[in-house]
Amino acid sequence: MTIENSKFKKEFISRLINFSVSIIKFCELLKNEKYFLVLIDQLLRSATSIGANVIEAKSSSSKTEYLRYFQIALKSANETKYWLIIVLKTTKKYKEETNRLLKEAEEIANILAAGILTMKGKK
Repeated sequence: MTIENSKFKKEFISRLINFSVSIIKFCELLKNEKYFLVLIDQLLRSATSIGANVIEAKSSSSKTEYLRYFQIALKSANETKYWLIIVLKTTKKYKEETNRLLKEAEEIANILAAGILTMKGKK
């Protein structure tokens, strides 16, 4: 592993942690709206699952298992995007923050997808 690759991995994990924290704080805002209570649970689970699966991949016993954790993380990122879009379509109250989080979720999903393609040898 090159130094740049190692640095990127550390920065990406830090980015995932920061994203999870941002989602938790965002859900604190949403909890004031009763109709978001179920959505908050789903959003918290999917968003925090992204980083958890990337971290879990580090202790994989095979390349196949490592790849599988990244695929799960990508699915969680896509689910997170879905819930954020629902928030956008439901209220304009948190539009700026929702758009910021949606953009970050999209970037994270793109990084994960690129990594998966690289691991599969398709990039």
